[in-house]
Amino acid sequence: MAMRPRRPLSLLATAALAAPLLAGCGSSTSASSADAGGTEAAGFPASVERCDRRITVDAPPQRIASLNQGSTEILLSLGLADRMVGAAGWTDPILPSLADENEKVDRLADQAPSFEELLATEPDLVTASFANTLSEGGVATPQQLADVGVPAYLSAAECEKSDFGGGDGARDRPLEMSTIYAEVRDLAALTGTEERGEEVVSSLQQRLAAASRTPFDDVSVFYWFANAEAPYGAGCCGGPGIVTRALGLTNVFEDQQAEWPQIGWESIAAADPDVLVIGDLTRKSQTAESARAKIAFLESNPVTRRMTAVREKRYVLLPGAALNPSIRTVDAVETVAEGLRSLGYEPS
Repeated sequence: MAMRPRRPLSLLATAALAAPLLAGCGSSTSASSADAGGTEAAGFPASVERCDRRITVDAPPQRIASLNQGSTEILLSLGLADRMVGAAGWTDPILPSLADENEKVDRLADQAPSFEELLATEPDLVTASFANTLSEGGVATPQQLADVGVPAYLSAAECEKSDFGGGDGARDRPLEMSTIYAEVRDLAALTGTEERGEEVVSSLQQRLAAASRTPFDDVSVFYWFANAEAPYGAGCCGGPGIVTRALGLTNVFEDQQAEWPQIGWESIAAADPDVLVIGDLTRKSQTAESARAKIAFLESNPVTRRMTAVREKRYVLLPGAALNPSIRTVDAVETVAEGLRSLGYEPS
């Protein structure tokens, strides 16, 4: 990715950490978004409510920082690259269709930037896909950002979780695509790109309808995100749950409400799923991130190599970002359907 030159961090961080100065930056952004006559932009101030918080922007944001790839790809889909000051939290390369726009945006960090690095970008809106990014122990809490005059938006999909603790959290009810559409519409409302937001939602709806028109029957699957020693496998109710229901599949760990419970290989081998849906990640924070590393493990481990799916090499590969709730969830439905056909499975 091309990187734009940055000013020295020490000077920027010192300035950005001062709340009055940040507030001043916010007021100048509002002024720049007004028309020549000095009137405020139509539709602003704009607000949305998520996670029991009201997020309000006084004018169309001009310096947006995204802390997770899913959020970044929505913002780029809304045509906001020129209004973004940085992105972080990457598991995979950007969607090819967004690559040119992504070249315009600085990469703040492969994973999480520090609070000071975030503030050095002088953001007027911060977005994130995961609660562990906008929380104690993450980059910052929403309140810490509010204290320096910066609104922070956490994804609608994350706000529906019943339990934010214990890793990736859990859900009381299955995630639906309507919640992902809501996130697109939220970000469109906060950035004044509602018309484009509806175009993005409409395209996703049409693609999902086409991909799920002829579901598969009697095909069991296991979704493996990462980690070789105690693998993170999909429970019932996150992004993979949408794929499972759309294609009429059976998740062998459908009884797990945690988003990504860690499951022992003995239990996975005992379930003996027909197909393994394997996350192909480029990050380096867990063991067995790439599909190549995962398959090498599966085919050498004495427990896993006896599984039917391993012996017959029934693998479907997905980027890690497609396994998290995002606009890529539709890509996941399409890719899994195509992968099953390539393995000889036919829709009913």
